[in-house]
Amino acid sequence: MPHLFDPLPLRSLTLSNRVVVSPMCQYSCVDGFATDWHLVHLGSRSVGGAGLVFTEATAVTADGRISPRDLGIWADAHVDGLARIARFVRAQGSVAGIQLAHAGRKGSTTPPWEGIKGIATDDGGWTPIGPTDVAFSATAAVPRPLALDEIPTVIEAFRSAAQRALAAGFQVVELHAAHGYLIQEFLSPLVNTRSDAYGGTFDRRIRLCREVAAAIRSVWPDELPVFVRISSTDWKDGGWEIEQSIALAKELRNIGIDLIDCSAGGAVPDVTIPLAPGYQVPFAERVRREAGIATGAVGLITEPDQADAIVRSGQADCVFLARELLRDPYWPLHAAQKLGHASPWPVQYLRAAAAGTPARQKSEG
Repeated sequence: MPHLFDPLPLRSLTLSNRVVVSPMCQYSCVDGFATDWHLVHLGSRSVGGAGLVFTEATAVTADGRISPRDLGIWADAHVDGLARIARFVRAQGSVAGIQLAHAGRKGSTTPPWEGIKGIATDDGGWTPIGPTDVAFSATAAVPRPLALDEIPTVIEAFRSAAQRALAAGFQVVELHAAHGYLIQEFLSPLVNTRSDAYGGTFDRRIRLCREVAAAIRSVWPDELPVFVRISSTDWKDGGWEIEQSIALAKELRNIGIDLIDCSAGGAVPDVTIPLAPGYQVPFAERVRREAGIATGAVGLITEPDQADAIVRSGQADCVFLARELLRDPYWPLHAAQKLGHASPWPVQYLRAAAAGTPARQKSEG
């Protein structure tokens, strides 16, 4: 089996290693535009040696943002700022990825450090959309039900966003279909209580996800991969479960999706999650084995030996790190040293590297 620092081929693209910077919202934008913060934040992780660096959830429409401070790609004007980031990430030898998202009923919300509550329209918020008019929580904004004739507009927003992402120089695009945002709201029977063509049965609840994934794949080059992040379970009886995730993954594989990023939860607030190191890894293992598609594992993966074991044992093809890469942007370089693998350091940092560590070859590829 491969190890954490073996290359990972995906279509014509090859990641230099299997450490992925998970999408992490920064809540640092005005009108969706990327800033110097994003350049430094994402650039640092590429300098730190990650094989693939994802942007945060990037909104495909203005009302698809989680907060007014979210990153966006709903307008052509957003491309230049994102292109600067993608260029820098690629120049360090990492692959540049972007996550496309729509917040659904979780939109028009304050950032976490302000308490995560709905923002009134008079205070700069908006009326979010969802499968129904039921709010996520007592403090969240009340959504407007998405009408049937509006769904093609949402699908087109994702398709257009993928085209802008390509123009900006990103090499991987990930559809965010997890964490209680719009796509997962349609997947989860706890949230999607519709009785039309997009609700009720499993096939109808996955329809929006399939159609958005197919729209993205239709404009994304055949030689470049597309990922989908899912919530493998709702963590609640009667909700979305791993067996449905496996069935969805099979459908997405047939559409041309290359990897399932296996997270969990977020659809409803009143759940108990069994937090422990690697608590979501079994989901990635089952989807990989039973759906026959590459997977990424995420969730309390912090130690090099732990991450390496996930890949070596075939539980997942790569690991997505989030908080641990906030603590240490250079985790991949340190992990490679601990595991005894060669991982090239930037030449500018060689004086701090262990003796004999090779310098990284910068590349635009």
